[in-house]
Amino acid sequence: MKKINSPSRHIISYSIGFLSSIILTVIAYAVVVHDVFTDFWSPAAIAIILAVLASLQLVIQLLFFLHLGDEEKPRWKLLSFIFAFIILGIVVFGSLWIMFDLNARMMMSPEDMIKYMNRQTGL
Repeated sequence: MKKINSPSRHIISYSIGFLSSIILTVIAYAVVVHDVFTDFWSPAAIAIILAVLASLQLVIQLLFFLHLGDEEKPRWKLLSFIFAFIILGIVVFGSLWIMFDLNARMMMSPEDMIKYMNRQTGL
């Protein structure tokens, strides 16, 4: 069964995607700028909320703007997106893991850091 590709269908799809993206962006902006949840949750919980909002916006943009799933054989495109997200997750979480590990290993007082740097440079 072939789907109907009328101009009005695309306008409605783009409008829904645009409005949803604007709403999610405004919510994320309000959470960050107006400190909505700082009294209730930790900064890590707020970061998770922002990551969820960003993920929702990504899904909305994939569905409404890139029309993921509208073609006859969407499985290959979906598999390539899933593979890309897996690679992106490995890169992002691996980088965060390395940065937090380096931060934990390099926690020194400023005086100790100066002494360490002087020993390394030979000054």
